[in-house]
Amino acid sequence: YQLSISQSCSSTRNLAELIFGFLAIDAVLWLPTREQLIFGPIALLAPLVMVLWRRPGMNELGLGWRGFAGSLWILPAAVALGVLGVEAAKYAGTFHTLYAPDFSHVGGYVLWTLYQQFLLQDFFHARLSSLLSANAAIGLAAVLFALVHLPNIPLVLATLVWGAVSCALFRRYRNLYVLGLAQGLLGLCFAVCIPDVWLHHMRVGLGFLRYHPMHS
Repeated sequence: YQLSISQSCSSTRNLAELIFGFLAIDAVLWLPTREQLIFGPIALLAPLVMVLWRRPGMNELGLGWRGFAGSLWILPAAVALGVLGVEAAKYAGTFHTLYAPDFSHVGGYVLWTLYQQFLLQDFFHARLSSLLSANAAIGLAAVLFALVHLPNIPLVLATLVWGAVSCALFRRYRNLYVLGLAQGLLGLCFAVCIPDVWLHHMRVGLGFLRYHPMHS
């Protein structure tokens, strides 16, 4: 009986944290730039605090070396997929350069994709896995990942697919490093293959709607 109560409390806590985390992150994306700079770090760091509060191990977080060697094939697969995408974009006439192809921009983006994978896997996917079956948890985590990219429809579709694939891969290998790097590679390829008139510099939320292209 006590075990049942403990499990019920744990499920309630996981559900409450899921709802709070998703709503906080999504709400910040729809704030004006000034307010976003104030509340954005809070919304993004709150899930980190909630994850670390439970004192998980490095391997549990996907930050150890477990599964690293076995997951390395994901990187060349991502590169191959990116090359195919670039060639297809060149053929279709949609290929273009990054709007800021400098090291700080690219490096910052890859660090951001690593943290996105932390949020997706260690916060959302982990809590959903405690509430749902494995496949349902993967599917719903992918849906939530896609929803925060509204109203950028190309990104919504891409993140829905990648969200499901990366969750399945994390369940198999439990390593964030390779998944974060792969997402960075795929995201950069996506940015140069899809017309910016659709992507708006990969912006989401209010930033997508307020985007105005620079004219030379």
